[in-house]
Amino acid sequence: MRAGRPLAPARWPGESRVAVALSFDSDHETIPLRDGETSPGRLAQGEYGARVGAVRILELLERRGVPATFFMPAVSALLHPEEVRQYAEEGHEVAVHGWIHERNTLLAAEDERILISRALDTLTELTGTRPTGIRTPSWDFSDSTLQTILDLGFAYDSSLMADDEPYEVVAEGRATGLVEIPVDWIRDDAPYFTMDRYTGVRPYTRPRDVLEIWKDEFDAAYREGGVFQLTLHPHVIGHRSRLVILRELLDHIGAHAGVWYATHAQLADVARAQLGDAAGTQLPSRPDSPSPERAR
Repeated sequence: MRAGRPLAPARWPGESRVAVALSFDSDHETIPLRDGETSPGRLAQGEYGARVGAVRILELLERRGVPATFFMPAVSALLHPEEVRQYAEEGHEVAVHGWIHERNTLLAAEDERILISRALDTLTELTGTRPTGIRTPSWDFSDSTLQTILDLGFAYDSSLMADDEPYEVVAEGRATGLVEIPVDWIRDDAPYFTMDRYTGVRPYTRPRDVLEIWKDEFDAAYREGGVFQLTLHPHVIGHRSRLVILRELLDHIGAHAGVWYATHAQLADVARAQLGDAAGTQLPSRPDSPSPERAR
Protein backbone atom coordinates (compact mmCIF):
# COMPACT_ATOMS: atom_id res chain seq x y z
CA MET A 1 0.00 0.00 0.00
CA ARG A 2 1.25 3.41 -1.02
CA ALA A 3 -0.10 6.93 -1.40
CA GLY A 4 -1.40 7.54 -4.91
CA ARG A 5 -2.88 10.61 -6.55
CA PRO A 6 -3.28 13.73 -4.41
CA LEU A 7 -6.96 14.61 -4.17
CA ALA A 8 -7.07 18.16 -2.79
CA PRO A 9 -9.00 20.50 -5.13
CA ALA A 10 -7.74 23.90 -6.18
CA ARG A 11 -10.45 25.46 -4.00
CA TRP A 12 -12.70 24.07 -1.30
CA PRO A 13 -16.51 24.46 -1.45
CA GLY A 14 -17.72 28.04 -1.29
CA GLU A 15 -14.33 29.22 -2.58
CA SER A 16 -12.97 28.50 0.90
CA ARG A 17 -9.24 28.65 1.51
CA VAL A 18 -8.93 25.75 3.99
CA ALA A 19 -10.87 22.64 5.01
CA VAL A 20 -11.22 21.84 8.72
CA ALA A 21 -12.20 18.27 9.62
CA LEU A 22 -12.64 17.54 13.33
CA SER A 23 -12.98 13.94 14.48
CA PHE A 24 -13.65 12.27 17.81
CA ASP A 25 -12.90 8.61 18.53
CA SER A 26 -15.57 7.65 21.09
CA ASP A 27 -13.72 4.61 22.45
CA HIS A 28 -15.07 4.92 26.00
CA GLU A 29 -14.88 1.54 27.81
CA THR A 30 -13.77 -0.53 24.81
CA ILE A 31 -10.04 -0.19 25.44
CA PRO A 32 -10.04 -2.17 28.71
CA LEU A 33 -12.89 -4.44 27.56
CA ARG A 34 -10.92 -5.42 24.48
CA ASP A 35 -8.18 -6.76 26.74
CA GLY A 36 -10.61 -8.49 29.12
CA GLU A 37 -10.15 -5.89 31.85
CA THR A 38 -13.33 -5.29 33.83
CA SER A 39 -12.10 -3.51 36.94
CA PRO A 40 -14.35 -0.61 37.99
CA GLY A 41 -11.42 1.80 37.91
CA ARG A 42 -10.46 1.06 34.32
CA LEU A 43 -14.05 1.09 33.09
CA ALA A 44 -14.78 4.36 34.90
CA GLN A 45 -11.92 6.07 33.07
CA GLY A 46 -13.60 5.23 29.78
CA GLU A 47 -17.09 5.91 31.08
CA TYR A 48 -16.02 9.51 31.68
CA GLY A 49 -15.94 9.98 27.92
CA ALA A 50 -19.62 9.07 27.58
CA ARG A 51 -20.91 10.58 30.82
CA VAL A 52 -19.03 13.89 30.68
CA GLY A 53 -16.68 14.32 27.73
CA ALA A 54 -19.08 13.70 24.84
CA VAL A 55 -21.71 15.92 26.46
CA ARG A 56 -19.31 18.85 26.68
CA ILE A 57 -18.06 18.29 23.15
CA LEU A 58 -21.54 18.24 21.64
CA GLU A 59 -22.47 21.42 23.49
CA LEU A 60 -19.33 23.15 22.19
CA LEU A 61 -19.90 22.02 18.61
CA GLU A 62 -23.53 23.14 18.75
CA ARG A 63 -22.59 26.60 20.03
CA ARG A 64 -20.01 27.02 17.26
CA GLY A 65 -22.13 25.44 14.51
CA VAL A 66 -19.29 23.08 13.63
CA PRO A 67 -19.91 19.57 12.24
CA ALA A 68 -17.68 16.68 13.24
CA THR A 69 -17.15 12.99 12.60
CA PHE A 70 -17.48 10.53 15.47
CA PHE A 71 -15.63 7.25 14.89
CA MET A 72 -17.18 4.82 17.35
CA PRO A 73 -16.49 1.15 18.12
CA ALA A 74 -19.74 -0.80 17.84
CA VAL A 75 -19.52 -2.08 21.42
CA SER A 76 -19.20 1.51 22.61
CA ALA A 77 -22.33 2.39 20.62
CA LEU A 78 -24.20 -0.58 22.09
CA LEU A 79 -23.24 0.52 25.60
CA HIS A 80 -24.33 4.10 24.85
CA PRO A 81 -27.05 3.93 22.16
CA GLU A 82 -28.58 7.31 23.02
CA GLU A 83 -25.20 8.96 22.57
CA VAL A 84 -24.60 7.60 19.07
CA ARG A 85 -28.15 8.52 18.08
CA GLN A 86 -27.57 12.05 19.36
CA TYR A 87 -24.47 12.37 17.17
CA ALA A 88 -26.58 11.60 14.12
CA GLU A 89 -29.59 13.66 15.18
CA GLU A 90 -27.41 16.75 15.65
CA GLY A 91 -26.05 16.46 12.12
CA HIS A 92 -22.68 14.89 12.82
CA GLU A 93 -21.24 11.93 10.94
CA VAL A 94 -20.97 8.52 12.61
CA ALA A 95 -18.26 6.26 11.18
CA VAL A 96 -16.82 2.81 11.92
CA HIS A 97 -13.97 2.32 14.40
CA GLY A 98 -13.92 -1.45 14.74
CA TRP A 99 -16.09 -3.73 16.86
CA ILE A 100 -14.41 -3.40 20.28
CA HIS A 101 -11.27 -1.47 19.30
CA GLU A 102 -9.77 -4.86 18.49
CA ARG A 103 -6.12 -5.42 17.58
CA ASN A 104 -6.81 -6.23 13.96
CA THR A 105 -3.22 -7.21 13.13
CA LEU A 106 -3.65 -10.24 15.43
CA LEU A 107 -6.83 -11.46 13.73
CA ALA A 108 -7.37 -13.93 10.92
CA ALA A 109 -8.68 -12.31 7.74
CA GLU A 110 -12.16 -13.80 8.11
CA ASP A 111 -12.44 -12.77 11.77
CA GLU A 112 -11.46 -9.19 10.91
CA ARG A 113 -14.01 -9.10 8.10
CA ILE A 114 -16.77 -10.40 10.37
CA LEU A 115 -16.06 -7.83 13.08
CA ILE A 116 -15.92 -4.85 10.69
CA SER A 117 -19.08 -6.03 8.93
CA ARG A 118 -20.85 -6.49 12.27
CA ALA A 119 -19.75 -3.00 13.38
CA LEU A 120 -21.05 -1.51 10.13
CA ASP A 121 -24.43 -3.20 10.57
CA THR A 122 -24.68 -2.17 14.24
CA LEU A 123 -24.04 1.51 13.59
CA THR A 124 -26.46 1.43 10.67
CA GLU A 125 -29.18 -0.03 12.88
CA LEU A 126 -28.59 2.42 15.73
CA THR A 127 -28.40 5.60 13.63
CA GLY A 128 -30.56 4.74 10.61
CA THR A 129 -27.72 5.72 8.27
CA ARG A 130 -25.08 3.41 6.80
CA PRO A 131 -21.58 4.74 7.56
CA THR A 132 -19.38 5.48 4.56
CA GLY A 133 -16.07 5.81 6.38
CA ILE A 134 -13.80 3.79 8.62
CA ARG A 135 -10.91 4.46 10.97
CA THR A 136 -9.20 1.24 11.92
CA PRO A 137 -8.58 0.63 15.65
CA SER A 138 -5.21 2.14 16.62
CA TRP A 139 -4.80 3.09 12.92
CA ASP A 140 -3.48 -0.42 12.19
CA PHE A 141 -3.79 -2.36 8.91
CA SER A 142 -3.42 -6.11 8.64
CA ASP A 143 -2.63 -7.81 5.33
CA SER A 144 -6.37 -8.19 4.74
CA THR A 145 -7.72 -4.86 6.04
CA LEU A 146 -7.68 -3.00 2.74
CA GLN A 147 -9.52 -5.68 0.78
CA THR A 148 -12.09 -5.95 3.56
CA ILE A 149 -12.68 -2.19 3.44
CA LEU A 150 -13.14 -2.34 -0.33
CA ASP A 151 -15.41 -5.41 -0.17
CA LEU A 152 -17.68 -3.69 2.34
CA GLY A 153 -18.02 -0.63 0.14
CA PHE A 154 -16.45 2.06 2.31
CA ALA A 155 -15.90 5.35 0.47
CA TYR A 156 -12.97 6.48 2.57
CA ASP A 157 -10.48 5.49 5.25
CA SER A 158 -8.88 7.73 7.87
CA SER A 159 -6.05 5.70 9.39
CA LEU A 160 -2.90 6.33 7.35
CA MET A 161 -0.26 9.06 7.43
CA ALA A 162 1.41 9.47 4.03
CA ASP A 163 0.37 13.10 3.42
CA ASP A 164 -1.28 16.15 4.94
CA GLU A 165 -3.99 16.19 2.26
CA PRO A 166 -6.40 13.51 1.01
CA TYR A 167 -5.04 11.00 -1.46
CA GLU A 168 -6.00 7.80 -3.24
CA VAL A 169 -4.76 4.52 -1.82
CA VAL A 170 -2.69 2.41 -4.22
CA ALA A 171 -2.04 -1.29 -3.60
CA GLU A 172 0.22 -3.61 -5.59
CA GLY A 173 0.70 -0.71 -8.00
CA ARG A 174 -3.03 -0.42 -8.74
CA ALA A 175 -5.38 2.44 -7.91
CA THR A 176 -8.11 1.27 -5.52
CA GLY A 177 -10.50 4.23 -5.63
CA LEU A 178 -10.35 4.45 -1.83
CA VAL A 179 -9.99 8.00 -0.53
CA GLU A 180 -7.59 8.39 2.37
CA ILE A 181 -8.06 11.27 4.82
CA PRO A 182 -4.70 11.23 6.60
CA VAL A 183 -4.22 11.36 10.35
CA ASP A 184 -1.08 11.91 12.39
CA TRP A 185 -0.06 11.45 16.01
CA ILE A 186 0.87 15.14 16.34
CA ARG A 187 -2.77 16.00 15.58
CA ASP A 188 -4.11 13.51 18.15
CA ASP A 189 -4.74 14.28 21.81
CA ALA A 190 -3.96 10.79 23.14
CA PRO A 191 -0.14 10.84 22.77
CA TYR A 192 0.04 14.09 24.75
CA PHE A 193 -2.47 13.44 27.53
CA THR A 194 -2.96 9.73 28.27
CA MET A 195 -1.89 8.13 31.54
CA ASP A 196 -1.27 4.55 32.71
CA ARG A 197 0.01 4.19 36.24
CA TYR A 198 1.45 0.69 35.61
CA THR A 199 3.58 1.66 32.60
CA GLY A 200 5.71 4.57 31.52
CA VAL A 201 2.80 6.27 29.74
CA ARG A 202 2.50 9.71 31.32
CA PRO A 203 1.22 13.11 30.16
CA TYR A 204 4.33 15.07 29.25
CA THR A 205 3.08 18.20 27.49
CA ARG A 206 1.17 21.17 28.90
CA PRO A 207 -2.22 21.60 27.23
CA ARG A 208 -1.27 25.15 26.23
CA ASP A 209 1.79 23.80 24.43
CA VAL A 210 -0.41 21.38 22.49
CA LEU A 211 -2.69 24.28 21.57
CA GLU A 212 0.32 26.05 20.07
CA ILE A 213 1.21 22.98 17.99
CA TRP A 214 -2.33 22.66 16.66
CA LYS A 215 -2.54 26.39 15.89
CA ASP A 216 0.68 26.11 13.91
CA GLU A 217 -0.73 23.09 12.04
CA PHE A 218 -3.88 25.02 11.15
CA ASP A 219 -1.97 28.15 10.14
CA ALA A 220 0.22 26.13 7.75
CA ALA A 221 -2.83 24.43 6.24
CA TYR A 222 -4.44 27.84 5.80
CA ARG A 223 -1.40 29.26 4.01
CA GLU A 224 -1.19 26.22 1.72
CA GLY A 225 -4.92 25.95 1.04
CA GLY A 226 -5.00 22.44 2.47
CA VAL A 227 -6.72 20.40 5.19
CA PHE A 228 -6.50 20.73 8.95
CA GLN A 229 -7.60 17.36 10.35
CA LEU A 230 -7.72 16.65 14.09
CA THR A 231 -8.32 13.44 16.06
CA LEU A 232 -9.64 13.73 19.61
CA HIS A 233 -11.15 11.40 22.24
CA PRO A 234 -14.03 12.38 24.56
CA HIS A 235 -12.38 10.66 27.54
CA VAL A 236 -9.16 12.59 26.87
CA ILE A 237 -10.01 16.07 25.55
CA GLY A 238 -13.28 16.20 27.51
CA HIS A 239 -11.63 17.16 30.80
CA ARG A 240 -12.03 20.79 31.85
CA SER A 241 -8.42 21.89 31.50
CA ARG A 242 -8.15 20.22 28.09
CA LEU A 243 -11.47 21.18 26.57
CA VAL A 244 -10.49 24.80 27.03
CA ILE A 245 -7.74 24.40 24.43
CA LEU A 246 -10.23 23.02 21.91
CA ARG A 247 -12.43 26.02 22.63
CA GLU A 248 -9.51 28.40 22.06
CA LEU A 249 -8.44 26.51 18.95
CA LEU A 250 -11.92 27.00 17.47
CA ASP A 251 -11.67 30.69 18.39
CA HIS A 252 -8.39 30.88 16.48
CA ILE A 253 -9.79 29.07 13.44
CA GLY A 254 -12.97 31.17 13.50
CA ALA A 255 -10.94 34.38 13.28
CA HIS A 256 -9.93 33.42 9.73
CA ALA A 257 -12.01 34.02 6.62
CA GLY A 258 -12.64 31.26 4.10
CA VAL A 259 -12.85 28.24 6.43
CA TRP A 260 -14.90 25.22 5.30
CA TYR A 261 -15.87 23.00 8.25
CA ALA A 262 -16.59 19.52 6.97
CA THR A 263 -17.27 16.03 8.18
CA HIS A 264 -14.82 13.43 6.95
CA ALA A 265 -17.52 12.09 4.60
CA GLN A 266 -18.04 15.54 3.08
CA LEU A 267 -14.29 15.97 2.70
CA ALA A 268 -14.04 12.54 1.06
CA ASP A 269 -16.81 13.44 -1.41
CA VAL A 270 -14.89 16.51 -2.56
CA ALA A 271 -11.67 14.50 -2.79
CA ARG A 272 -13.38 11.69 -4.71
CA ALA A 273 -14.50 14.18 -7.35
CA GLN A 274 -10.83 14.51 -8.31
CA LEU A 275 -10.57 10.81 -9.14
CA GLY A 276 -12.55 10.50 -12.36
CA ASP A 277 -13.44 7.02 -13.55
CA ALA A 278 -10.06 5.27 -13.57
CA ALA A 279 -10.21 3.67 -10.11
CA GLY A 280 -10.56 -0.04 -9.44
CA THR A 281 -11.72 -1.88 -6.34
CA GLN A 282 -10.13 -5.34 -6.53
CA LEU A 283 -6.57 -5.98 -5.44
CA PRO A 284 -4.36 -8.25 -7.52
CA SER A 285 -3.55 -11.52 -5.76
CA ARG A 286 0.03 -12.42 -4.94
CA PRO A 287 1.53 -15.72 -6.06
CA ASP A 288 2.30 -16.60 -2.44
CA SER A 289 -1.06 -15.67 -0.96
CA PRO A 290 -4.67 -16.78 -1.38
CA SER A 291 -6.88 -14.80 -3.71
CA PRO A 292 -9.19 -12.20 -2.11
CA GLU A 293 -12.14 -14.47 -2.89
CA ARG A 294 -10.58 -17.38 -0.98
CA ALA A 295 -9.51 -15.05 1.84
CA ARG A 296 -13.11 -14.00 2.31
